[in-house]
Amino acid sequence: MVTRRPRVFVSYSHDDENHKTLVRRFAEFLHRHVGLEVHLDQWADGHRIDWAKWAARQLQLADFTLAIASPVYRRRLDGDELPQVGWGSQFEGAILRNQLSSDIDEYTARILPIVLPGRAIEEIPLFLTPYSASHYKIQQFQLDDPGVRSLVRAIAGQAEHPGPDDEPGTFALPGFVPPPRRRKLLLTNELKPVSKGPDVRLGAVGIDGVHYGNGIAYRCSMFCSEPRGVVEYPLGRKYKKFETTVGVLDDASDSQQTGYFEIFLDGVAHPGATVKLGSPAHLTVDVTEVLRLRLVAYRTDTTAHPMLAGARLAGGLSNGLPELGWGDPVLYT
Repeated sequence: MVTRRPRVFVSYSHDDENHKTLVRRFAEFLHRHVGLEVHLDQWADGHRIDWAKWAARQLQLADFTLAIASPVYRRRLDGDELPQVGWGSQFEGAILRNQLSSDIDEYTARILPIVLPGRAIEEIPLFLTPYSASHYKIQQFQLDDPGVRSLVRAIAGQAEHPGPDDEPGTFALPGFVPPPRRRKLLLTNELKPVSKGPDVRLGAVGIDGVHYGNGIAYRCSMFCSEPRGVVEYPLGRKYKKFETTVGVLDDASDSQQTGYFEIFLDGVAHPGATVKLGSPAHLTVDVTEVLRLRLVAYRTDTTAHPMLAGARLAGGLSNGLPELGWGDPVLYT
């Protein structure tokens, strides 16, 4: 019975003739000495061909795709090339990104970044995570080359030093309890407020150039319904820590305002912060055994009475309207 060979597709860019020759030599080595069924564009140009269709089919049928690092390959696959230049490798890159998005675990194992002699890890496309995931640096086209050995093991699915296949012994100290796993939860997604001021809004905020998609904003129009923006959440003694970034909103019309933030745990005040535009603060408090969390934001110069605010507005005077935000407040279990 004939044993099926692993099928690999060589994905690369045509940087220059020297690089094309190096890739072809590597493919020949894999074919002759490693025993792979290699598919390479340089071996398929004997007739008129629809290259996009051919590449798509190769990427679909391949057991593994060998992504050959080079400066041009990284530029094209990372989207830094003009659309009409190097469309072949750009097309392959689009399919590879789609494969990773469809099943990141499967295709992380099946798309193998290769660094050939004279090339560098920095030439691997960023979406293939050159530093956090495995890559295969080939120094010589020989079976005893460390990079070749690692590549063959990755294709075969065999570790260099397989672990024991028997059950582990008894743990040295009895009574082991797994440590608790801390979870980080967005406050506005996790809980609904039990009370919220009329000028307080839940949603995206921008603070010091950072976009927070799940923030809390205290912002008034013409006058404030209440002099302080207050929102209160029921923690129910379920959480360990609360943290957030607070500041003046980036799109504030009054860039000179000073904002004040306070945190109350079961009615007891805890250290807050004073902020100005471009100078936010990070707040962290222990909320172990806390039932209620109350967040307060305000300006000290806000006109409190609506009638007085109307008179000041008519006279062209500022009402000190607050434009303050809590950036992605989170709870930890």
